[in-house]
Amino acid sequence: MKIEHVALNVPDPLAMARWYVEHLGLTVKRRAMEAPYAHFLADDSGTVMVELYGNTQAPVLDFPNVAPLSLHLAFVSHNIEADIKRLTSVGATIASPPTPTPAGDTLAMLRDPWGVSIQLVKRSQPLI
Repeated sequence: MKIEHVALNVPDPLAMARWYVEHLGLTVKRRAMEAPYAHFLADDSGTVMVELYGNTQAPVLDFPNVAPLSLHLAFVSHNIEADIKRLTSVGATIASPPTPTPAGDTLAMLRDPWGVSIQLVKRSQPLI
């Protein structure tokens, strides 16, 4: 089966979706402008989506205190240093700097302005 999307219940889905579109290049595939403000955002391939919504009937994770290795959204980066500079200038923070792996990849971990972990990945060989 194909995964359609991964959903995150977040504190401010409208602002967060806007930030992801503007700064991570995602596109809105569907959105609701009334509660729970579900936004389905696709990556530039159009085949991977994340849903950001604000459902008050369910708890919102304490994203700033969730360990990045426990939950993160990973984005391919062709220039990690430039992407870190660009994203930190618009509110992201660095959780861990670019680090090479034994497989030859480079990984960096940021947090978006709401504390959700974003991994920047430069693979030596693409996984997909």
